[in-house]
Parts: sequence; structure tokens; C-alpha cells
Amino acid sequence: MSPLDYLVLFGTLVGIAAYGIWRTRGAHSLSTYFKGDQTTRWMVIGISVMATQASAITFMSTPGQGYESGLGFVQNYFGMPLALIIVAAVFLPLYRRLDVYTAYEFLGRRFDAKTRLLGAALFLLMRGLAAGITIYAPAIVLSTVFGWRLDATIVLSGLLVIVYTVTGGSRAVTLTQKYQLALIFGGMVLAFIVLLARLPAGLTLTDAFTVAGGFRKLEAVNFSFDVHQRYTFWSGLLGGLFLSLSYFGTDQSQVQRYLHGASLRESRLGLMFNAVCKIPMQFFILLLGALVFVFYQFEQPPVFFNEVAWKAQADHAAGPRLRALAADFAAVHAEKQQLIHAWLDAQHAGNPPAAAQARAAAIAAQAHSEAIRTETRSVLHAADPRTSTNDSDYIFITFVIDHLPHGVIGLLVAVIFAAALSSKASELNALGATTTIDFYRHVVRRDAGDAHYVTASKWFTALWGLVAVAFALFAHLVENLIQAVNILGSVFYGVVLGLFLVAFFLGRVGGTAVFWAAVAGQILVFGLYFTLNIGYLWYNLIGCAACVLFSLFLQAFIGSRGAAAPVTALS
Repeated sequence: MSPLDYLVLFGTLVGIAAYGIWRTRGAHSLSTYFKGDQTTRWMVIGISVMATQASAITFMSTPGQGYESGLGFVQNYFGMPLALIIVAAVFLPLYRRLDVYTAYEFLGRRFDAKTRLLGAALFLLMRGLAAGITIYAPAIVLSTVFGWRLDATIVLSGLLVIVYTVTGGSRAVTLTQKYQLALIFGGMVLAFIVLLARLPAGLTLTDAFTVAGGFRKLEAVNFSFDVHQRYTFWSGLLGGLFLSLSYFGTDQSQVQRYLHGASLRESRLGLMFNAVCKIPMQFFILLLGALVFVFYQFEQPPVFFNEVAWKAQADHAAGPRLRALAADFAAVHAEKQQLIHAWLDAQHAGNPPAAAQARAAAIAAQAHSEAIRTETRSVLHAADPRTSTNDSDYIFITFVIDHLPHGVIGLLVAVIFAAALSSKASELNALGATTTIDFYRHVVRRDAGDAHYVTASKWFTALWGLVAVAFALFAHLVENLIQAVNILGSVFYGVVLGLFLVAFFLGRVGGTAVFWAAVAGQILVFGLYFTLNIGYLWYNLIGCAACVLFSLFLQAFIGSRGAAAPVTALS
């Protein structure tokens, strides 16, 4: 990166963080610290909810998903609009009427203390781990690509978000997220425009979509009923519905965002903003990745996108084999280029048989290219088992560094960090709030004043930030990063959602039954995850259904003793 890139990067990040600290200095009220001043309008709520979910992983890994697998990943979000409607209709009115700080306070009022603590503990475990991945994700890729020290990158970015989150609480998170999301959208649109400008001369947008479609990168919907396939319409609609219900309805990092609203209507509109905009946003980012794939059909790509790892082994014993594979890859790529040109020329000439023949040959050449890439991964892993053989997270950043102008590079790196800070701030704020309200105030210190709890929350927020940094320092890259976060959520979210659905709709079920049902359901999900090979979104449905069914069975076994009066959103 050039000095201009560093100026854009650090000026943007430090400026946004400093603004958040300055605007929220001196927040001492517990309500203000956790909920803001509750005058937030719907657009700001919608932006904050979206920014919380759209981490650096979204903008770094999702284009890699689009490059490798096409648009199919968008199916993960098909259940989200319906989930947000349910949250706005059922969850949100209840939270506002009970004036809770955390979603798990409701479980305590509906059931008992142990169920409240179980729900809060599952959240802290899942979100605490996810916070580490959130900060690790951009750090591992950017440190590798730019040669920065990984530990320094993790620590500095972690400390920056800890400072302004601790200082200003929830309001600081919301204020900074407005500008972070504006930066994110501006940067991604700019990347899209520059990408189109960098396509070969004479290649029209129609041609680009023809190539992407020909290589099956534009297949967004798969109606297969095969549960072993990771992305299908049905897993996205059903599993995605339960994942989104859990995330938006029970995850404190999201609940805290929409409790800021000036009114119930403003909070609902903020959620509906996400219901309308989230799928198009993910579609756009995946499409960006699919077009990066088209770009690299006319520009020589690396045989392995983590070029630092490749070069490290190319200088050692595996070097001759790696260089031979790279030469084979380049030769196949050159052949594929000629076939794609022949395919497009036949398409323009109105010769469908010739176009189909050239397309089939190009697809075969692409399969040959992927076989070479697979062998390259095997050689790298054999040379150093610590090397991650999944390079999809490096695809977009490699394109940015190699093919975009200076200044724009700094802006897009700032986009990645801004997304990391945005989601990380929400996570830390929620972790601090849950620890303070559901454990410290409820179990340890019941009678202190607001100032004491605000101070305690700041310490807990900072502690969780340090835990996330420590986890990131000792983490190892797993699969595609956006998949890792969704898998982690799917393992825990279903059971947590089951707790809330029982609380809302099964008034005769008491705390003891639902507590042990949740424990049994979580054990079941863990067991199935490690023994079955099914799409991970199904675990949201399995965990939720298990919790609900087990609670009904246990309540019937226990009897009516201990059943609590139902608290409904409509009463």
C-alpha cells in the first residue's frame, strides 16, 4: 500500500472512533449506556441492525463465495424477511412493554433464574467465540497480504474498538455505525464500478453475465430436497428462518440495537428496513464475487490466492512441484481464454452450436484448472500442515491490491476494518450488558446504583474485548470465515430460540422442564453436528424443535408443578 492508502485507512478509522468517543462522553445513566437516549429514528435503527450483522467477514469472504460457488449462498437469507416480521410483531412489543435491558431478563420473569442464566450463558459462549472470529477474520488476511504482524494487527484493531465501545456504550456503537456502514456501501459500490471498468475492452456487461452464467455462477436458487447440500431454497427458507429468528429475536447484540427506538413504530420500521434490504445487499456482494471470477477469466489469476503462503513454500523443498503446477495452471488458463473468446464470438455471430461446443470445452478447461488448484493445496498442506488450504478469503483482497488504484485500495481496506469494528462493537456492548444485567446485578450485587453498574459494565465490556483479542491471537483459520460464523451460530441459536418460543406460546410449561429440555436439546445438537453430514442451517430447526418437544414431554412427566403464567406479546 502507498502512503496515500495508509492515510485514507487510518484517517477514516481513527476519525470515526474519535467522533463516537466525543459525542458520547459522560454517559452515566444505566438506561442511556445500554439503550441510548431512546430517541433513535427508524433509519438509524435499520442501519445499526444491518451494520451489526455485516461484519468484515461479510465483505471479505462473501465475494470469495461468489467467485467459487456463485450466487447460491444468498439462499441462506431467504428466511430472514419472514423472521424479521415475526420479531417485529411478537418479540419487540414484549421487550418494550417489559422495559428489559436484555432479552434474557424476559426468560427470568417468565420462567425462573436458572433458565434466565442458561439463556444468557449460551449467548455469552456463542457470541464470545464469534467476537474472536470477528476480529481475527480481517487480521489474518490483511496481515498475510500486507506483511503486517498478525498479533499487532489483532491487538491494535481490538483496542481501538474497545476504547470507544467502553467509553460511550450503546449510543457510541449506534452513532459510529452510521458512518461505518456509509463507508462500507460506498467502498463496495466503488469496487463494483472499478471492476466493470477493468473488464477487457470490447467485453460488454451482457458478455460478462454470459460468461458468469455459462460457468454456473448465477444460479441463485436450488430447489433440491437433498439435506446434504449446504445451500438450498428449503434449508435457507426453513433453517434460515430459525437462524434469523434466533439472531434477531434472542441475540442481545441485535436486541440492544432496536431497543433504542423512539417508539415501537420506529423500531419496527428499522427491522423492516433490513427485511427489504438484506437479501439485495448479499446478492450484490455475491454478484461482485461472480464478476471477479469473470475478470480472472481474462486476467491471469494466481494458482493459490494466498500468495504469501505459496511463495513461502516455493522457496523450499516443495518449490519445484509448486512452480510446475503454476506453469500448468497458466497454460490451461491461456487455453481457456481462447475457448471463452471463441464462445463469445460464436454467440455474437448467432451460431448456437459453435457457442455450445466452445462453452463445453471452456467448462472442461475450468475443471482442469480447479484440479490443478486442488493439487496445489495438497502440496502446500503436505509441505506445512499449518498452512490453510482454503484461499477463498483472499480472493477479493488480492483483486483489490493487484488491480485497483492507490487511494481506492486504502478505502477498501478501511471498509473491511470498519465492518470489523462495527460488528465487534455491537458484540462487546451486548456481552458487557448481558454479563452486568443477567449475572452481576442479578446474582452478585443486587442493590447498587446506576453509576456502579455502568462502571461494572465498562469493565466487563473491556474484559470481553480482551477475551476476544486473546481468542483471535490463538485462533486458526477455519473454512471460509463467513461459513464458520454461521456454523457456530447454527449450533447454539436453535436451542436459545426454543427457550423463547416455549416462553411465548406454551404457557403451561414451567422453568424446570424447559431448562432441562434446553440442556438436552443442546447436547443433541452437539452430537448430531459431530456425527451427521447435513447442511448446517438445519441445526437451527433441529435445536429449536428438540427444545420445544423435550419441554412438552418433561412438563407432562413432571406435572403442572412449577408452571408459570404465560406472558404473551398480545396481552
